[in-house]
Amino acid sequence: MRDRALEVLKKYVKNEKMLRHCIATGAIMRGVAKELGEDEDLWEALGILHDIDYEIVEGDMDKHGELGAEILEKEGFGFLSDFVRRHNHMKYGDYEKPIEIALQAADSSSGLIIACALVKNGKITEVTPKTVKKKFKEKSFAPGSDRNRIKMIEKLMPLERFYEVAIESLREVKEELGLE
Repeated sequence: MRDRALEVLKKYVKNEKMLRHCIATGAIMRGVAKELGEDEDLWEALGILHDIDYEIVEGDMDKHGELGAEILEKEGFGFLSDFVRRHNHMKYGDYEKPIEIALQAADSSSGLIIACALVKNGKITEVTPKTVKKKFKEKSFAPGSDRNRIKMIEKLMPLERFYEVAIESLREVKEELGLE
């Protein structure tokens, strides 16, 4: 499912930074699914495809998610379309399903953790939960990473454990992310 999700993603997303963000979000989703005993392939595909429309709608949060859901219906990923539609936290926010909560946390934490790696010369292998915890408290560090969305994961697991899972998950795709 991962290969097909990446194929579809690359059909609509051209920006390398956005591609890496989606791959990172997918990796974290896979790790969280494994931790929770959920469908790893499904969760990873959702993470990969969650921002499929972001470039097309040019960041317009009134449209973001809606077009993504339509694209997924057309591309054979209709079973993920409602999650993609609802992941737009600017329009929705009542997340109760574990997959939706995990997506909010993975989406926002991927940038935070990658920024931590970049501070360490691109070495994700040198990032620890302690590093992330420290940088999490610095609001000016990776300011696009919504700390409240990350903290939603506490409904499913302790935040420190989430950092461990997320870091390990990103290490597994470090080459795709341009990290060491």
